[in-house]
Amino acid sequence: MTTAPDLSPEPDDAALPAVAGTQAFGKFMRVLQLVADAEQPPNVAALMRATGFPRPTVHRIVAGLVAERMLVEDAATHGLALGPRLIQLAARSWGRSDLRLAAMDELKRLRDITGETVHLAVPNGRSMVFIEKLESPSAVRMSSRIGTSVPLHVTAVGKAYLAALPAAERAALLKGLPLPRHTGHTLTERGAFEAELAATAAAGWSTDREEHENGVYCFGAAVRGPDGRPVAAISVTTLVFRQKDDPAKAYVAPLLAACAAVAERIAEVPALAKADLL
Repeated sequence: MTTAPDLSPEPDDAALPAVAGTQAFGKFMRVLQLVADAEQPPNVAALMRATGFPRPTVHRIVAGLVAERMLVEDAATHGLALGPRLIQLAARSWGRSDLRLAAMDELKRLRDITGETVHLAVPNGRSMVFIEKLESPSAVRMSSRIGTSVPLHVTAVGKAYLAALPAAERAALLKGLPLPRHTGHTLTERGAFEAELAATAAAGWSTDREEHENGVYCFGAAVRGPDGRPVAAISVTTLVFRQKDDPAKAYVAPLLAACAAVAERIAEVPALAKADLL
């Protein structure tokens, strides 16, 4: 699949943002994001179902991305994965990720103190994106990945970010926010979720009590910029079966200390507050 893509508009372009010249590009980006987020390499049929695009459109997009080495296709299964050119571009951007680099020492310290997996995430519309992950020294590994978008309503980083927003801005973001179920523990009733956010705002830290993945328990807190607004969130992720008896001491106290230390670093270099917003 090496033919050049046809960028002519499709009938379903009307559903995309009405910005001149961006309809076809938006489709390419949607397919690329779906491949990046997929747990298993999707094929063209899976991408058709996920996007609602016609088969010829998906074939042209995939052909173009494969030709530019943004995607690679498995010859046997026809599954698609991120290609070497995209990974090279991401690596160059990664080296310039100022917020991540500024937080790295504190993230390592937090991982070492808690003995658990640590994540750094930044907001991306109605989701959060992990821009760093430091694995627990334990043999058990988490399924999360750097670059993955995760929902606001089921993650500790998402709830911490939402709770730290000014009330009016939080209400606007929550308006129409879908609350799909991920596990039997997910809060899907809007009133219960808003009550959870109020409790999170009062406490200064959040929890994910097996709401995103069964058996996984997370503690989260926001990292604030010089103006007090949240610019990122950090989480400590453990497994239910090995959670320590005093979580406030074992996880929350070092988590809040790490967030405060990163916030102090941002205050010294205010540009960091906008460096990794997606």
